[in-house]
Amino acid sequence: MSSEVAVIFPIALPLATMVISLLTWKSVAAQKWTGMVGSTLLFASAAVLMWLVQRDGILVMQVGDWPAPFGITFVADRLSSIMVLLAGLVMFAVSIYSLATIDERRIRFGFFPLVQLLVMGVCGAFLTGDLFNLYVWFEVMLIASFVLLTLGGEQKQLEGALKYVTLNLMSSAAFLAAIGVIYAATGTLNMADLAIKLRSFPDEGIVTVLAMLFLIAFGTKAAVFPLFFWLPASYHTPPVAVSAVFAGLLTKVGVYSLIRAFTLLFVSDLEFTHNLLLIVAGLTMVTGVLGAMAQSEIRRILSFHIVSQIGYMLMGLALFTPLALAGSVFYIIHHIVVKTNLFLIGGIAERRFGSGRLAEIGGMYQSMPLLAILFFLSAMSLAGIPPLSGFFAKLTLIRGGLEAERYVIVVAALAVSLLTLFSMTKIWAEAFWKPNPHEKIAGIPKYDDSRFGQLGVFAPVVLLLAVTMSIGVLAGPVMTLATATAEELLDPDAYITAVMPDVLLEEHETELYGPDISEASDSSEAFRIASQFAERQSIRERR
Repeated sequence: MSSEVAVIFPIALPLATMVISLLTWKSVAAQKWTGMVGSTLLFASAAVLMWLVQRDGILVMQVGDWPAPFGITFVADRLSSIMVLLAGLVMFAVSIYSLATIDERRIRFGFFPLVQLLVMGVCGAFLTGDLFNLYVWFEVMLIASFVLLTLGGEQKQLEGALKYVTLNLMSSAAFLAAIGVIYAATGTLNMADLAIKLRSFPDEGIVTVLAMLFLIAFGTKAAVFPLFFWLPASYHTPPVAVSAVFAGLLTKVGVYSLIRAFTLLFVSDLEFTHNLLLIVAGLTMVTGVLGAMAQSEIRRILSFHIVSQIGYMLMGLALFTPLALAGSVFYIIHHIVVKTNLFLIGGIAERRFGSGRLAEIGGMYQSMPLLAILFFLSAMSLAGIPPLSGFFAKLTLIRGGLEAERYVIVVAALAVSLLTLFSMTKIWAEAFWKPNPHEKIAGIPKYDDSRFGQLGVFAPVVLLLAVTMSIGVLAGPVMTLATATAEELLDPDAYITAVMPDVLLEEHETELYGPDISEASDSSEAFRIASQFAERQSIRERR
């Protein structure tokens, strides 16, 4: 498989699967198995892509052989290949779950083509090397996710979708405005080209304003404080299979975009931008976990915890050291797997009792011991209990914070971890440990206990838990991968060289020998050139 084919496959395969599903619209069985096969191939292609990136380094595809920055560029580096692999894993697990849980009515309304459209947008966002195309992939995701939220037409779905689409459209407007301003200022939207031009941009204030616009746009997508209210209002309303995909992937596209923007583009004013990111990270952690503690329904608790955990991912980015950024990468890997799994487990509880409200369920420790074990291990991993994956992710971030002497964020992270443990034990005590409130009540909701139904819902949960446990057991290799990814992110020249090798040649010569100030028109111009060079050297030393 050539590198170009490998880079485009995670986008082309969901597109092909969606088209085949549309062609088999009248057959429910054909749509189910087309979606299953497509998700399996996506997972396999993502694994191949990651292997190629580890072997060959950053892979680049220039569509139509148009060189950057004039053509459409797709880039697969360590971070994007990890994210695509995780997207493939989530889709594979949720596709199995969907075979047993999505009703025929929703299938006939287009569930499987829409899910494939959604994952195509997710993978496109991870692999694009152009800001405008990132905007396009965001809109593809928004369209697909909005329809999936409303699929079925229930009142709670429509209410949640209204809040979801309103705030996300505002985010898209902010993103589009930021794109317009940055294009007017630099004349390019290719991220590698932007990274070069923003280094020597004459007005640092404009660059900082642009950074704030992108922080608002991407921060809304990532559900950071105070832009997160759309998430807990909507993620508990659709079918569990949809909620699980949203929980695992959608906000991580926003986090990925923030990491890409604030390691590649906006690094000229680290003291302001990344200190602000650190404040946002701390507030996101705290508000998210406090919201979770106030809830009494499983998926709403888990939805607020998504917000809280986003704060940990931003913490490493804000600290901007190799160890802390490696912690963010490790945390993303851990969180996508465990959060998807917890939503699927919550869905099994809802199927058993017909409700996810803690007051209306109970006794699952005795009636469903396997589910109790699966939930307990996943919940403890989310809370960061050793030796599970969440412990190593949080430990790395805590070490990064102590190394950077940012003690306030360290204390906040530890406190939020304890409160996360409290809310997980709350679910355990209410849903699993207390007696079943329906034991003496006739008419308990029917549960699909057929062999196919049991296999369809438990197999993906066991798979994801096995991955979570493996991350904990293999914490050393995963940390090595996360560290290599962080070092690559902190060396943007590697990304730029892969996309635009000829353009960066002159820049490298300047780094080695310094700017040629003899060509300056006057002494003030010579001073400006020399100052910019000194500033760039200072930034590199701080990294």
